[in-house]
Amino acid sequence: MTTEPLGTLTTDGERAVMTFVRRLPYPIETVWAAITDPSQRAAWFGETTISDGTIEMMPSGAPAPPEMKRMTGRILVWDPPRVLEHEWRQGIVEDSVVRYELVQDGDETILTFTHRGMTMRNAQGFIPGTHAFLDRLEAHLGSEELPRWNERYEQLAPSYGHV
Repeated sequence: MTTEPLGTLTTDGERAVMTFVRRLPYPIETVWAAITDPSQRAAWFGETTISDGTIEMMPSGAPAPPEMKRMTGRILVWDPPRVLEHEWRQGIVEDSVVRYELVQDGDETILTFTHRGMTMRNAQGFIPGTHAFLDRLEAHLGSEELPRWNERYEQLAPSYGHV
């Protein structure tokens, strides 16, 4: 697993925008499949169902009761293999929107991940966990052992101002 730069938090009006940019040494179709194929997504993120224009997810690793971890939403953009955008409706945060944008760059893919619409306070709590999930995605793509989400969160939290 390579060391990737930290994500950033900015504001759009009164809401936060979390952004990560990852350069992944894999073809765009491979990265797209890891993000959108429920069986692959289950390996690095958690149980996922995509059907009839909706997405449901149950992340693994995050320490919250199942009813608080479950996320649902409508798929807003489905443009294979370039863009997946969907609503993020979860009991512990405000309704928001997640977007995965993929751009082929030679033999690599640039993934730009954004999550917008949460309060800054909630986004500050989410950013180390999102980073941990993206590290798990990268390990999955490389057929490497996935870092444990909770351990990775604890390692990353100080870098994002959390102790």
